[in-house]
Amino acid sequence: MKTQFYTLDQVHHHYTIDTQLKSKGIFILHQTNALSQELVDNKHQFEGLVISFMLKGSMRANIHFLSHEINANDTVVILPQLTIDPQWASENAEMITVGISLDFISTFPLLREFITNDQIRWRPVIRLNTEEQTLQQEFVHFLQRYYQKGPSSKKTEVLQYLIIALITMLSEAYTGLPKSSSQSTNRTDEIIDNFYVLISKYANQQRSAKFYAEKLHITAQYLTTLLKRRTGKSIVEWIDHVVIMHAKSLLKSSSRSIKEISNELEFGNTSLFCRYFKRNTGLSPKKFRDD
Repeated sequence: MKTQFYTLDQVHHHYTIDTQLKSKGIFILHQTNALSQELVDNKHQFEGLVISFMLKGSMRANIHFLSHEINANDTVVILPQLTIDPQWASENAEMITVGISLDFISTFPLLREFITNDQIRWRPVIRLNTEEQTLQQEFVHFLQRYYQKGPSSKKTEVLQYLIIALITMLSEAYTGLPKSSSQSTNRTDEIIDNFYVLISKYANQQRSAKFYAEKLHITAQYLTTLLKRRTGKSIVEWIDHVVIMHAKSLLKSSSRSIKEISNELEFGNTSLFCRYFKRNTGLSPKKFRDD
């Protein structure tokens, strides 16, 4: 089954979200009794971070190669590079899903740290203790109600602070859990997971497919074949994805000049970086920073 890749705009279109509810970099969905038909056979990947809160019922999904049972009161955290492949959902399944775009994430250092957490990658489903569950559900319902309120001059800013508070709560929950290690079930999954680790570490300096293939002791052609088959993206597409995320982060959350950012990302010159950025985003670095 082919993986569907969703941008924030595509999510708004797919779920016909009211234009008045659109907030910069954020979407919130309350999915109820149509959940089973809506999700099953929809192997997909969102460009940013997805956090789902299971309110009722249960479902099963493959997340980052492993099968997970998701039950009422569970929280599911899907990092940007991960694919979710829903298998089954009960008729009474109900969840609230919060999506955060990479552009939003790039603005806040806390979020950038959160999405590179290895522990979350291998433990996407967690359950808080009873007291924390109650607090979290109250908070999420408030977040949803605020998202659904009419437009106001400070709505996006308030939502941003609420999202930061939510991520901080989840970070605290993960801090209290025992460390989990890679749970790859076969060699292919292990290669892909190690590739994710490598591009997170080296993409700022290394954009050569050969570099990553050699680190994994396989050929670039073989690595691309594995990635295409399991994730839908080639080595180069994954490298571009991570480099652009770093570039956006530097443009939005630092005062460095575009030349300094170009040098930090080890582009030969500023014009090369600007062409690369525009080819991948449709915007110049200056336009992206100013928006």
